[in-house]
Order: sequence, then C-alpha cells, then structure tokens
Amino acid sequence: MRTTRRASTVLGIGIGTGGNGRTVHGTRRAAVALAAVGALALSGCGGDSGDDDGKGSGDSASKPAAVTVELPKLDGEKIQVAAVWTGPEQANFTKVLAEFEKRTGATVTFVPAQDPIVNFLGTKIAGGSPPDVAMLPQVGAIQQAVEKKWAKPASPEAKAQLAKNYGKGWQDLGAVDGEQYGVYFKAANKSLVWYNNAAFENAGASAPKTWKEFLSTAETISASGVTPVSVGGADGWTLTDWFENIYLSQAGPEKYDQLAQHKIKWTDPSVKDALTTLGELFGKPNLIAGGTDGALQTEFPASVTQTFTGGDQPKGAMVFEGDFVGVNIAETDAKIGTDAKVFPFPAVGSDSPVVTGGDAAVALKDTKGAQALLTFLASTDAARIWAEAGGFVSPNKSLDLSSYPNDVQRDIAKALIAAGDDFRFDMSDQMPQSFGGTPGKGEWKSLQDFLKNPKDVAGVQRELEAAAAKAYKS
Repeated sequence: MRTTRRASTVLGIGIGTGGNGRTVHGTRRAAVALAAVGALALSGCGGDSGDDDGKGSGDSASKPAAVTVELPKLDGEKIQVAAVWTGPEQANFTKVLAEFEKRTGATVTFVPAQDPIVNFLGTKIAGGSPPDVAMLPQVGAIQQAVEKKWAKPASPEAKAQLAKNYGKGWQDLGAVDGEQYGVYFKAANKSLVWYNNAAFENAGASAPKTWKEFLSTAETISASGVTPVSVGGADGWTLTDWFENIYLSQAGPEKYDQLAQHKIKWTDPSVKDALTTLGELFGKPNLIAGGTDGALQTEFPASVTQTFTGGDQPKGAMVFEGDFVGVNIAETDAKIGTDAKVFPFPAVGSDSPVVTGGDAAVALKDTKGAQALLTFLASTDAARIWAEAGGFVSPNKSLDLSSYPNDVQRDIAKALIAAGDDFRFDMSDQMPQSFGGTPGKGEWKSLQDFLKNPKDVAGVQRELEAAAAKAYKS
C-alpha cells in the first residue's frame, strides 16, 4: 500500500459498478455505523487496558483461539507469497504466514514486490518464476491477472470459507465473470482524519464535521503556531484518496461510478468542482506541513509520524488517511484514543464519504499449497492474528471484534462489517493500473502536479483526461 496503500471502498452510500462490470445497490446503513467511530473519537475513549496504544496484543497476552478451519499437511512444500507491504505491515503478515507454516508444515517465503505489482508479476512470470500467491491491491489488478491467464480459480475449500465468513459484496469484488479468484484478506476505511489531541487542545480546536469547518479548524490551529495538515504528497496515491473523498461527498455516488468507469470525462464540471474544493486547502501552503515542496517530498509513513512526534508542537496537527495509519502511529510514543484521535472525513456535500478498499490474495499456481493458503486467509484464524497486532481491518464478518487491540480500531471494523454489501471500491483502484495505480504516471502524477499548482484546475483536468483516455483504450 505503498504502506497499505490500496485499501479503499465507499461505505454508507452503496456499491457501484466495479472494474469488471459488477453492479450493486446501496443504502445508508454504513453512515449510521460510522457515526460510532466519530462519537468514539470525539469522546476520547481509549482502548482496553494496556492495549490502547495500537501497538498490538497478539503475542503472549493473547488467549489461544479455537481452530475454525482444517488445513492439509504440506510437509516439504515451498510457497512464495508476493505483496507490496513493507515495514510493520510485512512483519504482521509474516506472523500470519508463520501460523500457516506451523499448521501445515509448509515453508512460506514472503517476496517483496514493487509497485505496480502487475508489472512486477509480469516480469516474474516471463522469467518462469511466478510466486504461488500474490496480494493484489486493486480490483483492476485481479481483472488483469485473469485476462492474462495468470490467476487460478479459488478452490472449493477457499470458496466455502468465503461463503461462511464474507458478505456477497466482498466475494463479488474477488470474482471475475462469476468465477471466484480473490480472497480479500485486508481492508481499510480510507475516510478518516487522525489528529494530535494535544495540538488541538492547545489551539482550542474541536473535530470538524464539514469541509468548511475543517478549513476553519486548520486556520485556528495555524494561528496557535502549529501547521495544521500533514500531506504525504510524495506518494501519489494519498492524493487520489483526497480527491475521491471530496468527489464522492460533493458529486454523489452516481457521478462517482460514472467517473470510475470513464463514462464521463475528467473535464466534466463535477471534476472541476472537486479540484477547486481541494484547492482550498492545497492552495494555502501555510496550512500544509513543509509547504507544497515539503509535502511533495514527504512519503506517507513520514506524514503520519511527524503528526505524532514533537508533543504538542508537531510538524502537522492532523493527517488524512485510513485506519492503517495506526501501524505508523505505533512507531511513535503516541497512544491511540488519547494522544492520537480520529474523526470521519468532513462532509463536502450532504454526507461524509467513507472510502475503503482492500488487498486480495490470488493464486498464480494451482497447487495444493497455494489453495490451502487462500483457504487459511479466508478464515477467522488468519484474520485474528493480524487484528490482534493492530493496524488492520478485516472484511471477515465472523471475526470476533474483541480481537482488535483498541476501541478505535474495533469501532472502525464494526462500521465496515455493518455496511454489509453497501460500499463502493476506491475509484483509482477500479481503473486501469497505468492510470490509477502507477507512480509518476496518470492520476498520481496529475494530482502531484495539481498540488504544485492548484490554480491550474483546467490544465490538470485536461492532463487527467488525456491519460485516462489512453489507459482505457489500452
């Protein structure tokens, strides 16, 4: 995810048509569920005793859980798993793989992949050495893997675990033309703003509910002597998330679906409106940590850690991104629920958006080991391990919410599950990877250009449309 980068869906408004033509409906249930997250953040509730810092509780303190899935004996079998996860995410996923090894006797090797992962896999496959399983962070990447005949259908055992533990919406996201390929192991709510509570208290600021209030809060914090907003602009995916949240709230779900499928152009007035709104923040460098130049040189992990170091004088008082921010907060001394709090992305239109997504395991080899790993990842046994470690949300509806290490993450997970099938997947993740998921190209580059010069809305729109038209024709 470039640190969990791709985990994104829109809860509370409905599932749109995904990258492979699925059409689903929506209601407002998730919006109600998400209110619990906002209420928790505003009340300042912490986690369970000893675990409210988000640093995890998954080792000696955890109680042995009942085994919910039977796995085959795979003594001597070697399995490679490729993913773009690094740092704490890689370490936590390795804990999951270690349990699979213990239960099956297989040897599993984590293969660090580069972005875009489809290009990385293409090189591996061309060289005759594909990994057994790949964690794909985009709906479009699953579609591409199927079209290229790389992906292997999920086994009956894996599908049985999915049917038992996952809602239809999450199953459908991993399916192509009615055939199941992907197991969405990791999800993320990407419509959250995390804030340094001490900086807010010193400024006399409170969590905003609307975009207008958000900008006013930023000015209040700035007046207190602290730069209000930390932006990880060196990672273009964070900028797509800024745009998508504003666009969904402002333009609405129907337009969101149309733009995701390129049924309307990026020169559409609705895109102009969203970029103009985003420019109300990006056009004020004094509100951004390090200014425009600093933001463009700040990678996502640093955008988080600089928000929660320095006590009440951080480089930035708040940072926008998903629940996976908790992984990076855990690298600081800040405690989630007390030092680090969270509020829903502010409403630009009538509703606050909630964008989320996920990483899906796909078998690239039709082996007993690859299919057994997919089966394990679809189980509550696997989800519980990472949930206890923190910085993780599972779409597995059978997972006991007590597995999460603090009330903040517990309520975020509860909102995700409460949404049922009513969600939309992250827009850029639905698009061709050359446009929506490649560093230095397409939407990532265009929005970095916009951060540099937010006054040139029309120019960025033309740039976006030219890149999108090329990508959708390829």
